[in-house]
Amino acid sequence: PNCIILAITPANQDIATSDAIKLAREVDPSGERTFGVLTKLDLMDKGTNATEVLEGRAYRLQHPWVGIVNRSQADINKNVDMIVARRKEREYFETSPDYGHLAGKMGSEYLAKLLSQHLELVIRQRIPSIISMINKTIDELNAELDRIGRPVAADGGAQLYMILELCRAFDRVFKEHLDGGRPGGDRIYGVFDHQLPAALKKLPFDRHLSLKNVQKVVTEADGYQPHLIAPEQGYRRLIDGSITYFKGPAEASVDAVHFVLKELVRKSIAETEELKRFPSLQNDIATAANEALERFREESRKTVVRLVEMESSYLTVDFFRKLHAAPEKKPEKNGHPPGPNNDHFHDTSLARIGSNVSAYIAMVSDTLKNTIPKAVVYCQVREAKRSLLTHFYAQVGRKE
Repeated sequence: PNCIILAITPANQDIATSDAIKLAREVDPSGERTFGVLTKLDLMDKGTNATEVLEGRAYRLQHPWVGIVNRSQADINKNVDMIVARRKEREYFETSPDYGHLAGKMGSEYLAKLLSQHLELVIRQRIPSIISMINKTIDELNAELDRIGRPVAADGGAQLYMILELCRAFDRVFKEHLDGGRPGGDRIYGVFDHQLPAALKKLPFDRHLSLKNVQKVVTEADGYQPHLIAPEQGYRRLIDGSITYFKGPAEASVDAVHFVLKELVRKSIAETEELKRFPSLQNDIATAANEALERFREESRKTVVRLVEMESSYLTVDFFRKLHAAPEKKPEKNGHPPGPNNDHFHDTSLARIGSNVSAYIAMVSDTLKNTIPKAVVYCQVREAKRSLLTHFYAQVGRKE
């Protein structure tokens, strides 16, 4: 469509059978970009002329027909130069009784001028679309280069720089998942907001602090010496036994966040466009990131277990002082005087112990519900954002 068609036909040939016109009609049926040229006008039979064609009546085009008279074979043999040939051509049209009225629009010089003007016009019209096409092609080729990859430098320093840049590209995608630019990081909040509280609620404190178990623990705690006032050792054992249950949900939270982080590493590698042409580097980054996450998980596990153990190692004494200061309900009068051997009094005492321990454990549960997420985020999420590939960078930097 950007081409100008120069359809050249000898004047002594029937225009209807002209190959040039036939081809031009196929690719330019409207005639918008076809210029018709008639040659050999001086060789037409006497008594005939091409006026109907040249005036556009025999075969209409949107551009004017141009008649041409070139050098004859005799002129070529005599080495008649082009300047003389052009002069003779002008003289032919100016003196021709058939074409004299068209002389100003005939000849090779007029054709050259006509084509130059039209070519300039077409170029001006086409340049914006050509520039657009070129820019689109450049963009497509750049996109393909990015997909199949630009050249990798042979220099070791340049290769190291490129590897680090690719790692940073992955790291950016990974952080976007954690910070909310991409989906997935919200699942970590779900662990703290749903999974951990649900697990804490399911802990078997009802069984552990049942009347029967409280009696068993309190009785065994004192050995052969019965307690005189409050069964402190029994309290401590009941509390220690209860607090131990918290280790399960704490470690489960660590594992759940670890699983989310591993999944985000996998997704981030798949979403990092720059890494797609380097499957070996993808595997190395995945391995390095998962090794780091394992270290963070172990540190987090140790920390949450310490939090649970700290609750056992030092009890909140004010809680029990307030309980001791609160007035106790007097047993109802039922004809049995209160005494250490009275079964009803003993059961009431055991129930109060179980209730007190249960209240203390509820307080500890509320504390751990807040501190476990803090520890997990500090040891796992924060470290993943800060130093997921730090060890990998050091290993790569040491290589040749």
